[in-house]
Amino acid sequence: MAVKIRLSRHGKKNYSFFHIVVTDSRSPRDGRFIEQIGTYNPNTNPASIVLDGNKALDWLNKGAQPTDTTRRILSYEGVLLKKHLQGGIKKGALTQEEADKKWDAWKAEKETKISLKKQNISSANVEAKKSAIDVEAKVNADRAETIAKRKQEVEEAKAKAAAAAAAAIKAAEAPVAEVPAEVAPETNPEA
Repeated sequence: MAVKIRLSRHGKKNYSFFHIVVTDSRSPRDGRFIEQIGTYNPNTNPASIVLDGNKALDWLNKGAQPTDTTRRILSYEGVLLKKHLQGGIKKGALTQEEADKKWDAWKAEKETKISLKKQNISSANVEAKKSAIDVEAKVNADRAETIAKRKQEVEEAKAKAAAAAAAAIKAAEAPVAEVPAEVAPETNPEA
């Protein structure tokens, strides 16, 4: 029986969530499994992985073959490094204390990288929100300035119209100077 360490898909459509399982290679992807050793959620940033490293290492030592994606997950979590260090201990190249020191140093460096990435992501989100607020404030200021200009133009137009109307009323009310009637030609009695 060929044993595989692979992902079993769960979750909603377009929002997948995976279980890391040890299973017979002939069973279907989401079907029977021997043991569940962890979970993998690619929807978070960085992807969240919960893995029982000791169980995974035990299955690798028994001969279980990980799929490509699962191999990357195991490498990311340090299970493959731990297996490599155990091989060095068996061959006599390392002592247990040296292997533990290397493992602890690698784990501390990995945790530092992950925490730094999380901080960068959160600071990038804060900066993005800040820049969005600044852009929105600028747009609002431009909009308010445009509205103020329009109001001023409307008030000036009303003032001009009122002045023109007042001038027209004044002109209409002004006394009309009487124009002398045409002088009638003097009648010539002799004519």
